[in-house]
Amino acid sequence: MRILAFDIGGTNIKYATLDEKFKITDKHTIATEAQKGGQELVQKIISIIESYSDIDRVAISTAGQVDSDNGIVVYSTDNIPYYTGMMVKKLIENKTGIPTYVENDVNAFAVGEAKFGAAKGKTDFLALTYGTGIGGALYLDNKLYKGMGCSAGEFGHMVTHAGGKQCTCGGEGCYECYASTRALLESVNKRNSTNLNAFEIFEKENFEKPEIRSVIDQWIDEMIIGLINIIYIFNPPLIVLGGGIMNENYVIDLIDRKIYNLLMENFRDVNIVRSKLGSDAALLGVASEAAKL
Repeated sequence: MRILAFDIGGTNIKYATLDEKFKITDKHTIATEAQKGGQELVQKIISIIESYSDIDRVAISTAGQVDSDNGIVVYSTDNIPYYTGMMVKKLIENKTGIPTYVENDVNAFAVGEAKFGAAKGKTDFLALTYGTGIGGALYLDNKLYKGMGCSAGEFGHMVTHAGGKQCTCGGEGCYECYASTRALLESVNKRNSTNLNAFEIFEKENFEKPEIRSVIDQWIDEMIIGLINIIYIFNPPLIVLGGGIMNENYVIDLIDRKIYNLLMENFRDVNIVRSKLGSDAALLGVASEAAKL
Protein backbone atom coordinates (compact mmCIF):
# COMPACT_ATOMS: atom_id res chain seq x y z
CA MET A 1 0.00 0.00 0.00
CA ARG A 2 1.24 3.47 -0.87
CA ILE A 3 -0.25 6.40 1.07
CA LEU A 4 0.06 10.07 0.21
CA ALA A 5 -0.34 12.03 3.45
CA PHE A 6 -0.81 15.77 3.97
CA ASP A 7 -0.49 17.91 7.09
CA ILE A 8 -2.23 21.24 6.43
CA GLY A 9 -1.42 24.06 8.82
CA GLY A 10 -2.23 27.74 8.73
CA THR A 11 1.24 28.57 7.39
CA ASN A 12 2.63 25.47 5.66
CA ILE A 13 1.52 22.22 4.06
CA LYS A 14 3.75 19.19 4.59
CA TYR A 15 3.20 16.12 2.45
CA ALA A 16 4.92 12.80 1.94
CA THR A 17 4.42 9.24 0.77
CA LEU A 18 4.38 6.31 3.19
CA ASP A 19 4.54 2.57 2.60
CA GLU A 20 2.62 -0.19 4.38
CA LYS A 21 5.12 -0.04 7.26
CA PHE A 22 4.58 3.75 7.50
CA LYS A 23 8.10 4.60 6.38
CA ILE A 24 8.11 8.23 5.19
CA THR A 25 9.67 9.10 1.85
CA ASP A 26 9.53 11.95 -0.64
CA LYS A 27 8.65 14.65 1.92
CA HIS A 28 7.96 18.24 0.89
CA THR A 29 6.84 21.53 2.46
CA ILE A 30 5.00 24.31 0.64
CA ALA A 31 3.19 27.47 1.71
CA THR A 32 -0.48 27.02 2.58
CA GLU A 33 -1.46 30.45 1.24
CA ALA A 34 -4.40 30.16 3.60
CA GLN A 35 -5.65 33.66 2.80
CA LYS A 36 -6.81 32.37 -0.60
CA GLY A 37 -9.46 30.30 1.16
CA GLY A 38 -10.64 26.73 1.46
CA GLN A 39 -11.57 26.13 -2.17
CA GLU A 40 -8.13 27.13 -3.44
CA LEU A 41 -6.53 25.03 -0.73
CA VAL A 42 -8.39 21.86 -1.72
CA GLN A 43 -7.59 22.45 -5.38
CA LYS A 44 -3.92 22.74 -4.47
CA ILE A 45 -4.12 19.39 -2.66
CA ILE A 46 -5.84 17.76 -5.65
CA SER A 47 -3.15 19.07 -8.01
CA ILE A 48 -0.44 17.51 -5.84
CA ILE A 49 -2.29 14.19 -5.67
CA GLU A 50 -2.65 14.12 -9.45
CA SER A 51 1.11 14.58 -9.84
CA TYR A 52 1.65 11.14 -8.26
CA SER A 53 0.96 7.68 -9.63
CA ASP A 54 0.21 4.41 -7.84
CA ILE A 55 -1.32 6.03 -4.75
CA ASP A 56 -3.69 3.70 -2.88
CA ARG A 57 -4.87 6.06 -0.11
CA VAL A 58 -4.89 9.79 0.56
CA ALA A 59 -4.61 10.94 4.16
CA ILE A 60 -5.40 14.54 5.11
CA SER A 61 -4.49 16.08 8.46
CA THR A 62 -5.85 19.60 8.52
CA ALA A 63 -6.41 22.62 10.70
CA GLY A 64 -10.07 23.08 11.60
CA GLN A 65 -12.65 20.97 13.37
CA VAL A 66 -13.26 17.83 11.34
CA ASP A 67 -16.00 15.22 11.07
CA SER A 68 -13.63 12.40 10.15
CA ASP A 69 -16.44 9.92 9.45
CA ASN A 70 -17.57 12.06 6.51
CA GLY A 71 -14.38 14.02 5.80
CA ILE A 72 -15.98 17.43 6.35
CA VAL A 73 -14.46 20.52 7.95
CA VAL A 74 -17.30 21.36 10.33
CA TYR A 75 -15.74 24.62 11.47
CA SER A 76 -12.68 26.69 10.69
CA THR A 77 -11.61 30.09 11.97
CA ASP A 78 -10.52 32.85 9.63
CA ASN A 79 -7.00 31.44 9.71
CA ILE A 80 -8.30 29.63 6.60
CA PRO A 81 -11.24 31.65 5.21
CA TYR A 82 -14.24 29.91 3.63
CA TYR A 83 -13.09 26.49 4.85
CA THR A 84 -16.06 25.78 7.14
CA GLY A 85 -18.35 23.17 5.59
CA MET A 86 -15.78 22.08 3.00
CA MET A 87 -16.45 18.45 2.00
CA VAL A 88 -12.78 17.61 1.59
CA LYS A 89 -13.14 13.83 1.33
CA LYS A 90 -15.90 14.01 -1.29
CA LEU A 91 -14.12 16.63 -3.39
CA ILE A 92 -10.88 14.65 -3.47
CA GLU A 93 -12.46 11.26 -4.05
CA ASN A 94 -14.72 12.58 -6.82
CA LYS A 95 -11.73 14.10 -8.60
CA THR A 96 -9.10 11.42 -8.06
CA GLY A 97 -11.02 8.23 -7.29
CA ILE A 98 -8.65 7.49 -4.40
CA PRO A 99 -10.09 6.57 -0.96
CA THR A 100 -9.40 9.52 1.33
CA TYR A 101 -9.36 9.96 5.10
CA VAL A 102 -9.56 13.42 6.71
CA GLU A 103 -8.80 14.26 10.33
CA ASN A 104 -8.12 17.31 12.48
CA ASP A 105 -4.38 17.98 12.58
CA VAL A 106 -3.93 17.73 16.35
CA ASN A 107 -6.05 14.59 16.53
CA ALA A 108 -3.76 13.14 13.84
CA PHE A 109 -0.74 14.35 15.84
CA ALA A 110 -2.07 12.58 18.95
CA VAL A 111 -2.67 9.32 17.08
CA GLY A 112 0.85 9.48 15.65
CA GLU A 113 2.39 10.01 19.08
CA ALA A 114 0.19 7.25 20.56
CA LYS A 115 1.15 4.68 17.95
CA PHE A 116 4.75 5.60 17.20
CA GLY A 117 5.99 8.35 19.51
CA ALA A 118 6.10 9.92 22.96
CA ALA A 119 2.77 8.42 24.09
CA LYS A 120 3.32 4.90 22.74
CA GLY A 121 1.81 2.43 25.17
CA LYS A 122 -0.21 5.11 26.99
CA THR A 123 -3.99 4.85 27.17
CA ASP A 124 -4.67 8.40 28.38
CA PHE A 125 -2.95 11.68 27.51
CA LEU A 126 -3.55 15.16 26.15
CA ALA A 127 -1.80 16.76 23.18
CA LEU A 128 -1.28 20.42 22.31
CA THR A 129 0.47 21.95 19.33
CA TYR A 130 1.70 25.53 19.17
CA GLY A 131 1.94 27.26 15.81
CA THR A 132 -0.22 29.75 13.92
CA GLY A 133 -2.82 28.87 16.54
CA ILE A 134 -3.00 26.34 19.36
CA GLY A 135 -4.65 23.00 18.80
CA GLY A 136 -5.55 20.28 21.26
CA ALA A 137 -6.56 16.64 21.36
CA LEU A 138 -7.86 14.28 24.03
CA TYR A 139 -6.73 10.66 23.87
CA LEU A 140 -8.77 8.81 26.48
CA ASP A 141 -9.25 5.08 27.05
CA ASN A 142 -6.93 4.32 24.14
CA LYS A 143 -8.87 6.37 21.58
CA LEU A 144 -9.60 9.93 20.56
CA TYR A 145 -12.39 11.72 22.35
CA LYS A 146 -13.98 14.11 19.84
CA GLY A 147 -17.06 15.40 21.63
CA MET A 148 -20.62 15.82 20.41
CA GLY A 149 -19.78 17.89 17.34
CA CYS A 150 -16.33 16.47 16.52
CA SER A 151 -14.80 19.55 18.13
CA ALA A 152 -13.44 18.56 21.54
CA GLY A 153 -10.00 19.78 22.53
CA GLU A 154 -10.18 23.37 21.26
CA PHE A 155 -7.75 24.45 23.94
CA GLY A 156 -6.58 27.41 21.87
CA HIS A 157 -9.94 29.08 22.37
CA MET A 158 -10.08 28.86 26.12
CA VAL A 159 -10.46 32.41 27.37
CA THR A 160 -7.39 33.26 29.46
CA HIS A 161 -7.82 37.06 29.30
CA ALA A 162 -11.41 38.28 29.70
CA GLY A 163 -12.06 41.16 27.30
CA GLY A 164 -8.63 40.65 25.73
CA LYS A 165 -7.33 40.54 22.18
CA GLN A 166 -9.73 39.83 19.31
CA CYS A 167 -9.35 36.25 18.09
CA THR A 168 -9.92 34.81 14.61
CA CYS A 169 -12.71 32.68 16.14
CA GLY A 170 -14.71 35.85 16.85
CA GLY A 171 -14.08 35.76 20.58
CA GLU A 172 -11.82 37.84 22.79
CA GLY A 173 -8.91 36.88 25.01
CA CYS A 174 -8.38 33.36 23.69
CA TYR A 175 -5.34 31.36 24.80
CA GLU A 176 -3.85 31.29 21.30
CA CYS A 177 -3.90 35.10 21.08
CA TYR A 178 -1.23 35.09 23.80
CA ALA A 179 0.54 31.72 23.73
CA SER A 180 0.74 30.63 20.07
CA THR A 181 3.97 30.91 18.11
CA ARG A 182 2.31 33.63 16.06
CA ALA A 183 1.60 35.58 19.26
CA LEU A 184 5.29 35.34 20.19
CA LEU A 185 6.39 36.63 16.77
CA GLU A 186 3.93 39.51 16.89
CA SER A 187 5.04 40.54 20.40
CA VAL A 188 8.78 40.36 19.65
CA ASN A 189 8.57 42.19 16.35
CA LYS A 190 6.19 44.86 17.61
CA ARG A 191 8.31 45.67 20.64
CA ASN A 192 11.63 45.65 18.77
CA SER A 193 10.60 46.92 15.30
CA THR A 194 12.03 43.77 13.73
CA ASN A 195 10.79 41.10 11.33
CA LEU A 196 12.23 37.98 12.93
CA ASN A 197 10.85 34.49 12.40
CA ALA A 198 10.62 31.89 15.17
CA PHE A 199 14.03 30.39 14.41
CA GLU A 200 15.75 33.78 14.32
CA ILE A 201 14.29 34.81 17.68
CA PHE A 202 16.18 31.95 19.34
CA GLU A 203 19.48 32.59 17.54
CA LYS A 204 22.15 33.61 20.02
CA GLU A 205 22.50 37.24 18.90
CA ASN A 206 18.75 37.80 19.33
CA PHE A 207 18.00 35.46 22.21
CA GLU A 208 20.59 37.13 24.43
CA LYS A 209 19.05 40.58 24.04
CA PRO A 210 17.21 41.38 27.31
CA GLU A 211 14.29 43.01 25.51
CA ILE A 212 13.71 39.86 23.42
CA ARG A 213 14.32 37.44 26.28
CA SER A 214 11.75 39.22 28.43
CA VAL A 215 9.11 38.82 25.70
CA ILE A 216 9.94 35.10 25.37
CA ASP A 217 9.67 34.58 29.12
CA GLN A 218 6.33 36.39 29.27
CA TRP A 219 5.08 34.25 26.37
CA ILE A 220 6.12 31.06 28.16
CA ASP A 221 4.21 32.28 31.23
CA GLU A 222 1.14 32.58 28.99
CA MET A 223 1.67 28.99 27.83
CA ILE A 224 1.86 27.86 31.44
CA ILE A 225 -1.41 29.61 32.35
CA GLY A 226 -3.28 27.54 29.78
CA LEU A 227 -1.53 24.32 30.70
CA ILE A 228 -2.41 24.78 34.37
CA ASN A 229 -6.09 25.23 33.50
CA ILE A 230 -6.05 22.07 31.39
CA ILE A 231 -4.27 20.07 34.09
CA TYR A 232 -6.82 21.12 36.71
CA ILE A 233 -9.73 20.14 34.45
CA PHE A 234 -8.45 16.77 33.19
CA ASN A 235 -5.81 15.69 35.74
CA PRO A 236 -3.92 13.87 32.94
CA PRO A 237 -0.92 11.60 33.48
CA LEU A 238 0.79 12.88 30.32
CA ILE A 239 0.76 15.96 28.07
CA VAL A 240 2.61 15.89 24.75
CA LEU A 241 3.56 19.29 23.32
CA GLY A 242 4.18 19.78 19.61
CA GLY A 243 4.97 22.47 17.07
CA GLY A 244 8.31 23.59 15.70
CA ILE A 245 8.83 25.97 18.61
CA MET A 246 9.12 22.97 20.94
CA ASN A 247 12.46 22.12 19.34
CA GLU A 248 13.85 25.01 21.38
CA ASN A 249 15.17 23.49 24.62
CA TYR A 250 14.70 26.77 26.47
CA VAL A 251 10.91 26.62 25.99
CA ILE A 252 10.26 23.11 27.30
CA ASP A 253 12.87 23.48 30.06
CA LEU A 254 11.35 26.71 31.40
CA ILE A 255 7.84 25.23 31.33
CA ASP A 256 9.17 22.23 33.24
CA ARG A 257 10.95 24.38 35.83
CA LYS A 258 8.06 26.75 36.47
CA ILE A 259 4.82 24.85 36.17
CA TYR A 260 5.17 22.33 38.98
CA ASN A 261 5.64 25.01 41.64
CA LEU A 262 2.43 26.65 40.43
CA LEU A 263 0.31 23.51 40.62
CA MET A 264 -1.43 22.13 43.68
CA GLU A 265 0.69 19.34 45.07
CA ASN A 266 -1.65 16.52 44.12
CA PHE A 267 -1.53 17.57 40.42
CA ARG A 268 2.26 17.57 40.09
CA ASP A 269 2.60 13.99 38.87
CA VAL A 270 1.66 15.03 35.34
CA ASN A 271 4.47 14.36 32.87
CA ILE A 272 4.91 17.11 30.26
CA VAL A 273 7.05 16.11 27.28
CA ARG A 274 7.75 17.30 23.78
CA SER A 275 6.73 15.35 20.70
CA LYS A 276 9.04 12.47 19.81
CA LEU A 277 8.04 12.54 16.15
CA GLY A 278 8.10 16.29 15.56
CA SER A 279 6.70 17.38 12.22
CA ASP A 280 6.11 13.76 11.18
CA ALA A 281 3.58 13.00 13.94
CA ALA A 282 0.43 14.11 12.13
CA LEU A 283 1.55 12.52 8.84
CA LEU A 284 2.08 9.19 10.58
CA GLY A 285 -1.12 9.42 12.57
CA VAL A 286 -3.41 10.24 9.68
CA ALA A 287 -1.71 7.72 7.39
CA SER A 288 -2.25 4.95 9.94
CA GLU A 289 -5.96 5.78 9.99
CA ALA A 290 -6.20 6.01 6.19
CA ALA A 291 -4.65 2.54 5.93
CA LYS A 292 -7.78 1.14 7.61
CA LEU A 293 -10.09 2.29 4.76
